[in-house]
Amino acid sequence: MRASHADRERAVDVLKAGFAEGRLQQPEYEQRIARAYKAQTHAELQMLVADLPMGPVPQAQFMPQRPMVPPAFLPMQMPMPVSTNGSATGSLVCGIMTPVTWGLTAIPAVILGHKARAEIRRTGERGDGQAVAGLILGWLAIGGWALFLLVFILSAAVNL
Repeated sequence: MRASHADRERAVDVLKAGFAEGRLQQPEYEQRIARAYKAQTHAELQMLVADLPMGPVPQAQFMPQRPMVPPAFLPMQMPMPVSTNGSATGSLVCGIMTPVTWGLTAIPAVILGHKARAEIRRTGERGDGQAVAGLILGWLAIGGWALFLLVFILSAAVNL
């Protein structure tokens, strides 16, 4: 929730009391005061005064409170499963299809492979092996066609 000017002033009062009692050094006090006046939410103000004995800025009453239950009795937090990148799967499928399509899917395999590897580095998804396999199969098909065309052109030039 957004903090009002009065909320900021209450936090500054707590900081002043902490400084007067010798709980804060001058540089830290000045830094916290500056951050308090720039704070836009109650959470930011809470972090500034939470370690002082005068107490934190009162939180809004509609904020859900954590239950007073030992952590052993709370439900386990299951980590979110990491998904596989769709472009990596597409690259692998296009790479596998190159012999069947006479190499027409080689270029999409290479493009999707490079795109997938960039996305995987950025987002942390799975599928890097699929992207690499698609890249290899795509480049092999492109290289095979290039070699075939080179041999064809050379044989045609020799027969002239």
